[in-house]
Amino acid sequence: MQSRIGLMFVAGLFFAAGAALGQTSPAQQATPPATTEHAAQAAAANLSFDVASVKPSPPLDIAKLQADMQAGKMPNFGAHITGLRAEYNYMALRDLISVAYKVKPFQVTGPTWMATQRFDIVAKMPEGSTKDDAPAMLQALLEDRFKLKAHRNTEEHPVLALVVAKGGPKMKESPAASEPIDPDTPLKPGEMKVDGPDGPIRVTVNRDGSSTANMGAKGTITQKLDMQAQAMHLESSMLTMGGFADQLTSLMQMGGSSARQVVDMTGLKGNYQVAVDISIESLREAARNAGFDVPGGPGGGGSTGSAPAAASDPGGGGATVFASVEKLGLKLESRKAPVEQVVVDSAEKAPTEN
Repeated sequence: MQSRIGLMFVAGLFFAAGAALGQTSPAQQATPPATTEHAAQAAAANLSFDVASVKPSPPLDIAKLQADMQAGKMPNFGAHITGLRAEYNYMALRDLISVAYKVKPFQVTGPTWMATQRFDIVAKMPEGSTKDDAPAMLQALLEDRFKLKAHRNTEEHPVLALVVAKGGPKMKESPAASEPIDPDTPLKPGEMKVDGPDGPIRVTVNRDGSSTANMGAKGTITQKLDMQAQAMHLESSMLTMGGFADQLTSLMQMGGSSARQVVDMTGLKGNYQVAVDISIESLREAARNAGFDVPGGPGGGGSTGSAPAAASDPGGGGATVFASVEKLGLKLESRKAPVEQVVVDSAEKAPTEN
């Protein structure tokens, strides 16, 4: 049972960190270079927290996590901005950097430990500031407390191109747009809220054991763990092909692997309903990389981090990511493309004292 809860938790982290990665707005894509000069400018403009506490996240109590989830209490992980209070709970430094510099986690290049060591940050923003100011404040905090130095870089890298296969796409277009989420609506039992790049995301544990990430106008993602089929089924609605490419990248890089980025080259516009399956063994590997003691499956081991291995099924059960893509009338091809990254030049593993 604890291994199942661990896998469910990893799936929950996937939702919290990557559910809306493909929905970044044009204004967010046009962010200024991630340099120490920009951080200094932010600080000069008073875009810094009044006070902040940074601590390593305590080890997770799986038994307590299981009991809380069964009682309808969801873990409080991820980014949360409420009024002038900013919280970043159980987040790896890589994910904190992605929030601070407004990029996707797989666009952050640095030491492997940045994806595994997790921290809790509680900070107070100055009077008159808004939620939109929080990323610049977090950037200044990371550069001050973790001695983070980073720069942006765009170069050609090997990627997996998402293209239309022969015979054309086999996806259904999504119905009318979803309703935006009211951030002031109280949370229901079994529901958690995470602040995404374009607004709040609400994750709900359903009665059938599945979980749904509601991104408001950006659509929904529902996941269900099928232990008999040895796979996790992800079903999305209102998803763009750019969003789907980012979702595939996040799936292949769960646990901090170095699988290649998936880039949308389909030329398809609009929003679609798409479904993907990922093997239980891939989830086990991600859970181990996240610090869980999860027993291996029949095949043991896990993916090696290359693109084919990341999509393979070492455990022998469930459909592969590549096969799921092919069922949609799409395919993944090896190509090269310009990839923007935030390259970490240096960072301290332990933050300076509060």
